[in-house]
Amino acid sequence: MAQVPSPTIRARRLRRELRRLRDRTGRTAEEVAKILGWHRTKVIRFELGHSRVMPKDMQSLLDLYDASEGERESLTGLLRQARQKGWWSAYGDVLPDDYVGFEAEATSISAFESLYVPGLLQTEEYVRAIVKAGRTTADHDEVDRRVAARLSRKVLLSRDAPPRLWVVLDEAVVRRVVGGPRVMKAQLRRLIDVSELATVELQILPFAAGAHAAMGGPFTLLDYADPLLDPTVVYLDNDSSTLLLEEEKQVVRYRLVFDHLRAKALDPDESTAFLARVAEGYPD
Repeated sequence: MAQVPSPTIRARRLRRELRRLRDRTGRTAEEVAKILGWHRTKVIRFELGHSRVMPKDMQSLLDLYDASEGERESLTGLLRQARQKGWWSAYGDVLPDDYVGFEAEATSISAFESLYVPGLLQTEEYVRAIVKAGRTTADHDEVDRRVAARLSRKVLLSRDAPPRLWVVLDEAVVRRVVGGPRVMKAQLRRLIDVSELATVELQILPFAAGAHAAMGGPFTLLDYADPLLDPTVVYLDNDSSTLLLEEEKQVVRYRLVFDHLRAKALDPDESTAFLARVAEGYPD
C-alpha cells in the first residue's frame, strides 16, 4: 500500500508557512487583520489552526505578504491537499482528535505505554475488550465503529514504506488480562510476531526497573521525513483529553525521557522471551 499525503500534516505545514511569511513582513497578526479589514483574531486563528483558511482569504494574505510565484504555487497546493479528506474522516464521530492524521505520515513512531497495548499492535478481540470497557453506555453499533476505526489504523504497518516503530511497554500492560486469558494469549503472540518485523523494536520495562522517567503516563513521539517542514509532534492521551505538543523544548524533554526508558527496559531479544514466558502461563 502506497503512502498518501496526510491533510492534517499539510494543514499544519500551511499554517507554519503563513506564519513565516507574516514574520518576514515584520507585521503582527493584529496589524495584518486591520489592514485586511478582518476581526483582529482572524489571522491568529488561521495560524493556530482554530479556523480553516479559505482560498479567498489566503490570496489576500499572499498579496499582502508579497509572496513570490513559487510561494503562491506551493501554498495553493498545500491548501488544496489540506482540504482533502483522509480515510479517518469516515470515522469522525469516533476519532475526534487529529492524532491519526499526524500518525498517517510519520516516518518514525516512538511510544511508551503503561496501560494497554498501543492501537497499532492490538488484535481485534483485544480492541473490542478495550472499547467495551471504556464505553460502558455505548450501543453495539458504536462499539463496532470504534473497533473498525482502530483496526483501520493498522494498514500503516503494511504500506510500501512503513514507519519505524519503537515501543516500550510497561510490564503492567502484558500482565493485565484484557478480554480473558484466550484473548490475552493471542494478543501476546501478536506482539511476539510483530517484534520480528524489521521496522519494529519492542521492549518491556519490567517492574524490577523501579521508578522511571515516565511515571506521569504514556506518550508518543511522531517524526517526519523533513523535520524542517514537519517538526516532531509529541502526543499525550488520557480518557478525558488529548494534547499535541510541538515546542522544541517539549519535544527534547520527551525524547530524553524515551531514551531513559529504552535504557532501563529489557533489550528486544529479552523482551520477546519475556512475552513468550507470560503467554505460556495462559491456556490454549
